[in-house]
Amino acid sequence: MIEAALEELIESQGEWMAYVVLLLGAIVLTYSVEKLISYLTRAALGLGVSIFALAIVFTGIEFDDTAIALVFGAGELEQVALGTALGTALAITGITLAGAAIYRPFPAEIPRDYLLLLAVSPLVLVPFLFVETLTVVHGVALVGIFIVCFGYIVSREFQRDVPVFRDSEIAERIEADGGVAIDELKISDVNIRTVLEEIPEDRYVADRAYEGLFWLGLAIVSLVGIVAGAILLETSSEVIVEAWGIEETVFGATVLTLVLTFENLLLTIEPVRRGIPEIGIGHIVGSVIFSVTANVGVIMFVGDVVIPRAVIVFHLPAVIALTGLAAYFVSTGRLRRWHGYTLVGLYVAYWLVALLVFGGIPAPG
Repeated sequence: MIEAALEELIESQGEWMAYVVLLLGAIVLTYSVEKLISYLTRAALGLGVSIFALAIVFTGIEFDDTAIALVFGAGELEQVALGTALGTALAITGITLAGAAIYRPFPAEIPRDYLLLLAVSPLVLVPFLFVETLTVVHGVALVGIFIVCFGYIVSREFQRDVPVFRDSEIAERIEADGGVAIDELKISDVNIRTVLEEIPEDRYVADRAYEGLFWLGLAIVSLVGIVAGAILLETSSEVIVEAWGIEETVFGATVLTLVLTFENLLLTIEPVRRGIPEIGIGHIVGSVIFSVTANVGVIMFVGDVVIPRAVIVFHLPAVIALTGLAAYFVSTGRLRRWHGYTLVGLYVAYWLVALLVFGGIPAPG
């Protein structure tokens, strides 16, 4: 409803308004991502919990993508929604992870069981390809698979003696909020003294009782800002490319996905820039698993889905291959620039084949 009203407003004012809204969306999104990273870092330190787990909770679940899937599904554009879900999974590795590795190589030490979940998650869609029409029952099953995977990672984080990215080594690498390194960090003893570059909110929250919970609350507020910025970007971009004649699934998997990926790119590159790759990797793992399970499943909540042949022979195999390769690169313990160039090269090849073979080349008018 919000997107429909915004689109109507933009169209009533003309194309120039679409560009204004596009710029506004980029500003809101960038600012909100900056704040989210600051808040998540402080929440993890204040509560003595895993930054990785918080990243999955706050950035791995793609609320804006879910909203798009429901809107497109309700509008009988299920194939656009399906293409967007698969395209997001592709772009998370082919653009987001690749871009972060190219921008700044970084360490990525992930337990093998987490990487296995990442690598095999697209394979859960394979049995559904043999069903002629997917209904709400299949949607519930996919959402259930995500809940199981998500619950497994979170429970493992809290059960581990030293959760991922929660040991003292993080003290040697964090450069939170602009490059000031952590001076002392003893999370295991819940004895935390940090040196963080000050942000305005510190004067109201820092050193108060239940400080970690306050930072979590602010993280939720910033998450709302991210969703709002994404909506502005998505709606304005749809108006701008409205005249492009692209097949529905391809449009969702390419053009619309590139717009959505801007948010994911910020959520990965910005933590790497600050020296907190834990947030970026948590986002990658959570987003891919969410995109190929729950985000596909919610489409069936509002309409039945017939899997197009292009998904069977091209889109899904591409997701499986690129996700598996990305998981292998992460398993080496350090993302390098050549990893990034390889992933982005394969993604560009996918994009070109999708346009040239399955939908034509987009051209205004």
